Amino acid sequence: MERILFGDNQFFGVNHMSEEKARQQAMRFQDVDAIVDVLQSALHAGVGGFMCTTHDKIEKIADQVRADPAKWEGFTFYPGMPYAHKYANAVTELGYFDAMRKFLPKEGLVDTVLRGSKAVLGRDIESLMTLLVDAEMKMFRGLKTPVIFLQNVVTDLILGLGVGNAFRVFSDHLRERYDAEAGFITMNLPKLLPLLKDAGLENPIVCANVNKIAFRMSGGIDGYRCATEQYPARVIAMSVLASGGIPPREAIEWVVGEPYVQSILFGASGRANIENTVSLIREFDAAKAGVAA
Repeated sequence: MERILFGDNQFFGVNHMSEEKARQQAMRFQDVDAIVDVLQSALHAGVGGFMCTTHDKIEKIADQVRADPAKWEGFTFYPGMPYAHKYANAVTELGYFDAMRKFLPKEGLVDTVLRGSKAVLGRDIESLMTLLVDAEMKMFRGLKTPVIFLQNVVTDLILGLGVGNAFRVFSDHLRERYDAEAGFITMNLPKLLPLLKDAGLENPIVCANVNKIAFRMSGGIDGYRCATEQYPARVIAMSVLASGGIPPREAIEWVVGEPYVQSILFGASGRANIENTVSLIREFDAAKAGVAA
């Protein structure tokens, strides 16, 4: 995993502290070109990893990356799925059949439809999961996607049901079809890690809230530390600023000091904030390395 990753919440009006700020950001990024400008700023600042949903606007960005690979050299997609609103909107606009044709891979459409029908009739969660993955991954054809994430809504639903084998199915399908690793976004890292272990997933990639004030950290800071000591994982820290609740310098210094954090995910709307965050991570990484030496 890359040390620094860039997220997409700000592009789609997601802010856990301020609805007004979320609304302003959604208005600002209605134009895909505005998103592209910010992503280029992140790339030039040294952040090539982009963790994103499969929103329709992301598909347009993927098209631009395919069309001009030189401009996007070093830029890598880390998709997260599923994106439920997209399906609901497509069915409303296009109807069921045309929506299905839009999302499913072109090859083997009849086979895919039959596979989906059998999964629904047989209540086969594993087949449904692989079907949804193939539909979501269609927009990233020909692009590098080394890690593909299961969104927390589904991860934590499976966690609640205790169906750990579904995680194994997801992981195996990604390796076989996309030569990619599975990642899991969760709101409950301490509960997820043992279930992943039971499913046979060693040292998994897990993205969760990690911040100094334990904002949206189920189990708290001590719970995270105990869980990662017992069940080693490659943890990606998100919400490190607690949606603006912690000053950047204080937040970054603390999260860099957490021994289980391998990568840091952040979002920003402008070049200055991107460069400042990257600079702080590098500063405290260097300080940590110096102390260790």
